[in-house]
Amino acid sequence: MEQTPTTPQKRKRGRPKSQFSDGPPETLQSVERALAILTKVSQLERTTLSDLSLSMGIPTATAHKVLRTLQKSDYVAFDEDTQDWMIGIEAYRTGASFLNRSALTEVGRKVMRSLVQTTGETANLAIHDRLEVVFIGQVETPKPIRAFFPTGSRSALHASGAGKAILSAIPDDRVRQILEASGMERFTSKTIISPTRLFEDLKRAGELGWAADREERYEGMSCIGGVIFDANEQPIAAVSISGPSSRFTESKVAVLGSAVAKAAREITLHIGGHEPGTWRDRVN
Repeated sequence: MEQTPTTPQKRKRGRPKSQFSDGPPETLQSVERALAILTKVSQLERTTLSDLSLSMGIPTATAHKVLRTLQKSDYVAFDEDTQDWMIGIEAYRTGASFLNRSALTEVGRKVMRSLVQTTGETANLAIHDRLEVVFIGQVETPKPIRAFFPTGSRSALHASGAGKAILSAIPDDRVRQILEASGMERFTSKTIISPTRLFEDLKRAGELGWAADREERYEGMSCIGGVIFDANEQPIAAVSISGPSSRFTESKVAVLGSAVAKAAREITLHIGGHEPGTWRDRVN
């Protein structure tokens, strides 16, 4: 069979097609471009403007404008001697924050296992996310009746042991801002919906080193939380125990609270965090 000869294809010259030509309408193309350039700089480690522009298929002027914008916030840096662009200190801090969170989960699980053995109750790990706490880890007690918080579930700051532990380490004016934004929803008949009462509770939690939720989120369930600090002495997370209120009797709460506070201090230490001086005085 006779074959029709094919015409050789001409090799395309110039920059590759830009990946930003048809971005989804619900995204900001300028932000997508900035993040892509930041990622590319990190991959190349050091790069000239022309090399970066060619490798990404975007005009040099556009790349330079984005780089200068990122430079103003220290996400990239420019070496005057070599004319190279590289990752800046702020990008490092952002990455370090992720590493700290990863360390938090890994260290937290080890400490939570020990906390379950000490208290006999389910241990939880939660992080502060704007107006709520988000549970990122749990070690369950072997007891047949126990509490369960699926990973990713959220709870109100004012109505959980973990949330109140975090609030107790935040300045009062900031707590007021959070409450004004989130409100103080009533979940049970025991939910604290009075700001005055909540601030009294937070003051007591700050003095003790742990916060208690006595059926304030769920009927029949209690929780005790201790705050975890980062390297800048800022409250970023909490470790807590939770279970049926029948096991959180008045005679046991203080002992359980001390165990939770100790676990929170241990996690803080192992992730490179620091408790403010007043906190060390309170809980030692």
